[in-house]
Amino acid sequence: MFQLSSYQLFVRDQDEALAFYTQKLGMEVRSDVTMAEMGDFRWLQVGPPSQPDTSIVLMAIPGEPMFDRETTDALQSLLEKGVGGALFLTTDDCQAAYEDLSARGVEFQEKPEERPYGIDAGFRDPSGNAIRLTQVKHDWETGR
Repeated sequence: MFQLSSYQLFVRDQDEALAFYTQKLGMEVRSDVTMAEMGDFRWLQVGPPSQPDTSIVLMAIPGEPMFDRETTDALQSLLEKGVGGALFLTTDDCQAAYEDLSARGVEFQEKPEERPYGIDAGFRDPSGNAIRLTQVKHDWETGR
């Protein structure tokens, strides 16, 4: 069949996003290629070291000819409102991950809290993308 390999997030600044995802979240660079023949288009992928087959593409909002000015402005506005995209990260210990990431400078908008599906916390990347950090209850995953 097929596998999910990458997820794309629009980011305001690729260098700023790269620093956040690698230095604060501990992800590794999977590829960082600038193609001069495509107007210096930069393909930037990061991913968690424990999942080598999965990556996040940190994509600068393109201008023309891909997107017209109105679309580019709309995407930028959505990012600023925090509704441009979302990531869901899971962990075996949400409180420990919260403390570790907080020590690295990640600013949480929501501290770990008990939910019907597990313990969940939330923060945003520098572009405003929402990131949930969840310790999922195993009985919730299976519906039992």
